[in-house]
Amino acid sequence: MTAFPFLGGSFNGRSPSFDAQRTFNLYPEMGESGSSRSPVALIGTPGLALWTTLTGGGIRGMLRFDASTSIIVAGSSVWKVTSGKTATLLGTILNTTPTVSMASNGSLVMLVMGNLSGYFIDPAAGTVTLITDPDFLGGVRVDYIDGYFIWSVPGTGKFQITQLYGAAIDGLDFASAEGSPDDIVSLLVNHREIWLFGENSTEVWYNSGGGDFPLQRIQGAFIESGCAAPYSVAKMDNTVFWLSTDDRGFGIVQRAAGYTPQRVSNHAFEVAVGSYSRISDAVAYTYQQEGHSFYVVTFPTAGATWCFDASNGLWHERGYRKADGTLTRHRSNCQMNFAGETLVGDWENGNVYALDLDTFTDNGDAIERFRICPHITNDGKYSFYQALELFMQTGVGLQTGQGVDPQAMLQWSDDGGYVWSSEQWADIGAIGEYETRVRWRRLGKSRDRLFKVTISDPIRVVFTGASLEMIGGKA
Repeated sequence: MTAFPFLGGSFNGRSPSFDAQRTFNLYPEMGESGSSRSPVALIGTPGLALWTTLTGGGIRGMLRFDASTSIIVAGSSVWKVTSGKTATLLGTILNTTPTVSMASNGSLVMLVMGNLSGYFIDPAAGTVTLITDPDFLGGVRVDYIDGYFIWSVPGTGKFQITQLYGAAIDGLDFASAEGSPDDIVSLLVNHREIWLFGENSTEVWYNSGGGDFPLQRIQGAFIESGCAAPYSVAKMDNTVFWLSTDDRGFGIVQRAAGYTPQRVSNHAFEVAVGSYSRISDAVAYTYQQEGHSFYVVTFPTAGATWCFDASNGLWHERGYRKADGTLTRHRSNCQMNFAGETLVGDWENGNVYALDLDTFTDNGDAIERFRICPHITNDGKYSFYQALELFMQTGVGLQTGQGVDPQAMLQWSDDGGYVWSSEQWADIGAIGEYETRVRWRRLGKSRDRLFKVTISDPIRVVFTGASLEMIGGKA
């Protein structure tokens, strides 16, 4: 038996004949101790443990207001939810967009939704108030800096701010991103700097404390890369990530290295994004779990979710298996760190879940996890595959129900990933059977072989490698 490079991230190229690797609902983790079983392992992504359910519709946004209070928007309903899961309906808003943006100044929450509507939410008073001030020009993204709410005005190059430590809006308190004549698509405050993402460019401002208008552009902080989707912008790893576009093209995920954009997406991601009919609706959130910092970006129209892991620079895919067996986008739409949990909201209903590595279903529904390995070739000659052994955590079966006798399913393709064989099953081991060997035998011959391993039982999944027993042919 010879080890072969079974593990890795997703890299499904333009042609599967070139590269067909996929890592779905599994994420790579690099060994750090020097004595790991292998340099890398694939870990099952967290399941969705139901935390609470709210009425009103899909979760459009969540905000941690303080240690014991959060604001969650479910459809048209605005809820105050405590860390003890007590939910109080504060009021209603228009349900015209799938995503809302919220920011807090410690007393009030400002909410905008990409159009002319905006609201102030007072969690203490329990009120939701429509902004009727004629000086309010609408908002796409809102954030907070040094006592001011700040938001981008739809369809313009302008952004507005409130008066200091309040909700009053002065029609003269606005500015324009003027480094390039494009409209502002999104904004974000990071380390007390305001990132203004345009259609083809980005510039960074700061609070100078000026008397007439307190914000000024940082000289030299201008990036010739804009934003393709307003809700793809997110903070992680002490910097900013976004789905970019400019005069030369679109569909690259960038991270800021100082004021210089740095590509973090790979060709597989970019090929996939290029095939989507719409990317402007992309929505992203970030979270940290067990030392991994994840940028999770979903494309609702395409029904796809991708995830970048800043700890190792690798991408993987996430998704949800529907009742008919088809795979689609992950159920999460937004995220907050609250009540000691990483919470996410369901885009389709009012469920709020905890992302839990010890939960092995999506709120009771099976999670399909699979890995397609790199091509195995022999200089155009046949190889005869006598056995494949998968190294993984075994003996993790359940006491009752599905998972009592967990199975791994093997398929292979001999034409570059276009057509796959029928499934061949192997035991993973009932609970406590830790020495189970996950093996398949008599796997035929091929000049170009891809192997795919799938697990859908609700068990802990950890792949640590694989080995292959094969004989090289002469023709």
